[in-house]
Amino acid sequence: MITATDLELRAGSRILLSGADLRVQPGDRIGLVGRNGAGKTTSMRVLAGESEPYGGKVGANSPVGYLPQDPREGDLRVTAKDRVLSAKGLDELLRRMEKAQTAMAELVDADNDKAVREYGRIEERFAALGGYAAESEAARICNHLGLPDRVLDQQIATLSGGQRRRVELARILFAASDGGAQSNTTLLLDEPTNHLDADSITWLRSFLSSHEGGLVVISHDTELLAAVVNKVWFLDATRGEVDVYNMDWKRYLDARATDEKRRRRERANAEKKASALHTQALKMGAKATKAVAAKNMARRADELLAGLEPEQKHDRVAKIRFPDPAPCGRTPITAEGLSKAFGSLEVFTGVDLAVDRGAKVVVLGLNGAGKTTLLRLLAGTEEPDAGKVLPGHGLRTGYFAQEHDTLDMSASVWENIRHASPDTPEQQLRTVLGTFMFSGEQLQQPAGTLSGGERTRLALAGLVSSSANVLLLDEPTNNLDPASREQVLDALRRFTGAVILVTHDPGAVEALDPDKVIVLPDGTEDLWSADYLELVQLA
Repeated sequence: MITATDLELRAGSRILLSGADLRVQPGDRIGLVGRNGAGKTTSMRVLAGESEPYGGKVGANSPVGYLPQDPREGDLRVTAKDRVLSAKGLDELLRRMEKAQTAMAELVDADNDKAVREYGRIEERFAALGGYAAESEAARICNHLGLPDRVLDQQIATLSGGQRRRVELARILFAASDGGAQSNTTLLLDEPTNHLDADSITWLRSFLSSHEGGLVVISHDTELLAAVVNKVWFLDATRGEVDVYNMDWKRYLDARATDEKRRRRERANAEKKASALHTQALKMGAKATKAVAAKNMARRADELLAGLEPEQKHDRVAKIRFPDPAPCGRTPITAEGLSKAFGSLEVFTGVDLAVDRGAKVVVLGLNGAGKTTLLRLLAGTEEPDAGKVLPGHGLRTGYFAQEHDTLDMSASVWENIRHASPDTPEQQLRTVLGTFMFSGEQLQQPAGTLSGGERTRLALAGLVSSSANVLLLDEPTNNLDPASREQVLDALRRFTGAVILVTHDPGAVEALDPDKVIVLPDGTEDLWSADYLELVQLA
């Protein structure tokens, strides 16, 4: 269980939440919602113990599994399998058992007896934690999340961003699974469906629906919320309060709409009454004998208005328009014989491509096929093992990295946009940031403290402030609310430069209306057809 008492959260001097008392109990499956910038990710970090609140106390008396939007893994040299098993300490026990087995085979007499006893102690501890059944459960969870054995045997460093995030999700869910026993782990999941295919999302809904420990989830996937949650916390950024709805998602939507209508009606009635009192006070104030009564009437009208709740603000939406592309030659970017491997793992080999001016290209392939790696090679952030990238006349690339690698997390919002476009006038950059909903004190906020959606908007702002003629976009709709996602899709439709797109979002592909497709790891190039659309979600 997690308990928060008199909680106050701030972003700079802006109060996000004040005086909130919250509790997550076993069986609670809570959807945490609110408009852009309301503080959903900040609240989740504080509940997880990753950040300190401005005021109040937060405590947990049971294990907590927290999935941030951008997980930062520890040792990248460990295998994905060991990373998942480490949730229960099984990875270390397996290594110790293997070491003891070797000792038993090599040692004799008293030393051998000692090794046998050591192996027995380790195996007993291993069995107490679920043993081989738990190992099998971990493999089952990984398989449902699209992590087959060949991926689990790889080091974390060799995995794509999407695979790494699924490994972290698998690790957290494995920690919360107790082999059929009731779990007391509280899960805090921030956009858990990112990088998951349709089958994995369906399985995740089932897992979360049957989870008996507490759950708090932030998600733009309304189907997940409808299938899973039995409570909703609405962060009201206008009032700095949390509205708690002890009901499922569908009934919450109806109740929320009713509450908003009631508030609007109460405001209209109070404003109407206050206006009438002010009008009457003005008439009476002209007569000296009624001056006191007029003042009292005016004061009553002011009190009526002061007692009203602040008027709800509608969600602000980023106004996204990709830049007019700088002039370039007929074929601004070409690649010949690109090959890349991580250690003994060959990602792809001998990939050729030529992207013409204004071409629209989508890169497809199963998870781990090298889609992100290809974009990094084209962007120049990584070097190929063989082959080369040939820039054409006037090439200007704009690279959007799915893990926000182009952002300096220790630098402020303003410093990041200035670095992305050093030659652009300051006022123009401030205007660009304003259209992406960054203004005032937030410009000085470190990028590392932003939510995943805010980081996505900041990275996109960097693209907009450029005049790129080839956009390299890696999952540009991840972490975005539905309205902002539509803005990105509309910007894709209208951009006249070349685009090379990696995405799991069929809507993004349809908006791009691609000319051709590159299928990895073979590097097969083909004209686009609707037959490829099914592969987008599977990739």
